[in-house]
Amino acid sequence: MIRKLAEQIEQRFAELERDMSDPEVINDRKRYAEVGREYRQIAPAYKLVTEYNTLADDLEGARELLEEAGDDDELQRVVHEAPARMAELDEAIRLAMVDSDPNDDKNVIVEIRAGTGGDEAALFAGDLFKMLTRYAGERGYSYEVLSQSAAEQGGFKDVTIAVKGEGAYSVFKYEGGTHRVQRVPETESQGRIHTSTATVAVLPEAEEVEVQIDQNDLQIDVYRSSGPGGQSVNTTDSAVRITHKPTGVVVSMQDEKSQLQNREKAMRVLRARIYERQLAEQHAEIASERKAQVGTGQRSEKIRTYNYPQGRVTDHRIKYTSHDLDGVLNGSLNEFTDALAGEEKRQLLEAQAL
Repeated sequence: MIRKLAEQIEQRFAELERDMSDPEVINDRKRYAEVGREYRQIAPAYKLVTEYNTLADDLEGARELLEEAGDDDELQRVVHEAPARMAELDEAIRLAMVDSDPNDDKNVIVEIRAGTGGDEAALFAGDLFKMLTRYAGERGYSYEVLSQSAAEQGGFKDVTIAVKGEGAYSVFKYEGGTHRVQRVPETESQGRIHTSTATVAVLPEAEEVEVQIDQNDLQIDVYRSSGPGGQSVNTTDSAVRITHKPTGVVVSMQDEKSQLQNREKAMRVLRARIYERQLAEQHAEIASERKAQVGTGQRSEKIRTYNYPQGRVTDHRIKYTSHDLDGVLNGSLNEFTDALAGEEKRQLLEAQAL
């Protein structure tokens, strides 16, 4: 089975390499982008296949030489160690070829909201904002703040950012859910540990062609801004509230001085939220057949706890704990992303085998 899969991977990789240097493909920007995307996706599997084939050849050669020449420590080592590594590569190749989420290459819109805990929840929402934007920078992504509502004591009541970069959704989708913090607030005179929460929603940013919105289904209200925005605050009707009447989804935007800019940002968020609803409906239909998600990503689901007294961060979906709290809050989330992605692929592989 693995031999056949390995041959298919080698054949497809060779075809993509030829396409990447084909003048016709190069001159077709859309086609070239598609080929490049698939090439990058299959490259890790091809690398694993190359190592597997090399080991298989080494093992076969070592066995033949041992039959002819008798004992040899190096050959014995190959015969002893190669099968275990080949078994690891077998699983790794299968996991690498599991169908990826079609949204993985998309940019994302990330909404962070203070949950239970009052001022401390708002401060924690601010901590999550710093953590996720630093992580975006670490991964080479850019981000922009679409809207924000600052809390009086610091942090945010809510803040929405757009993260742009290849594979952004594949990285940030694991951050969706309820994040919980356990720490002693600065205002706590008795030194008691408080528990607060903040919710994160991660939405794949949808293009206009993916979400058809009838303008007749929109109710657009304009009003005067009440927050940051420069000289236009409280003097012009620059803030925008868009209501999608069929779904009841409401998006408000007021950070920009221009009503047009606020409307464009609001439509981006509106498209993403409606697209997410459509995806949720699709996932619900196939949930019984494809139990593949690591958690649901719903904001009501507690996904991670940040425990300050013990300096640890625990992801409850995969029972994974890091003891580098400061590093995680500074954006070092790769270990969580890798572990969650691996678990998701394993679950997908099991589902496909049913």
